[in-house]
Amino acid sequence: MRRTSFAHWPCQIARTMDLLGDWWTPLVLREAYYGLRRFDEFQQGLGIARTTLSDRLGRLVEEGLLEKQVYQTEPTRYEYVLTEKGQDFFPVLVAMMRWGDRWLNGPEGPPVVLHHEACGHDTEPDALCSACGERLAVADMSMHPGPGYPARLIERPDIKARFERVAPGRTREADETV
Repeated sequence: MRRTSFAHWPCQIARTMDLLGDWWTPLVLREAYYGLRRFDEFQQGLGIARTTLSDRLGRLVEEGLLEKQVYQTEPTRYEYVLTEKGQDFFPVLVAMMRWGDRWLNGPEGPPVVLHHEACGHDTEPDALCSACGERLAVADMSMHPGPGYPARLIERPDIKARFERVAPGRTREADETV
């Protein structure tokens, strides 16, 4: 069965989902953030089928999020090490944690807490504006075509309508005062 590819869509979310497209890939990355590096460690930690794990690790290596490094030569065995691109995916999982903390936790609280080693405190996962440092909320956001948006699409009525919509929680009057 062929799946639709989102690799060339003019949307960062679609492109990211083209890479992730299943539930195992983010979990493999999560385990890499916990420090797992070897195939058997991933397999044991996740309880994932070996063929599925092999496929996911291969895809993450192919996409440049992990790098294979030899740790044994007889027989040849590899470790899977996060690359800069792989390390840079961490905030995506943090955003998923934040949503899960709000909507999926039981009364006992979150199952995993982030600890910021630099300041020595536990912290809540958050997304902040890179310009002013305020927490991002959908009611405070609007979307606009960026420099990478294909010019051939920007004049389509459905695309224009997408960018003219008012974000949930906002009013058109609020947008007009900005």
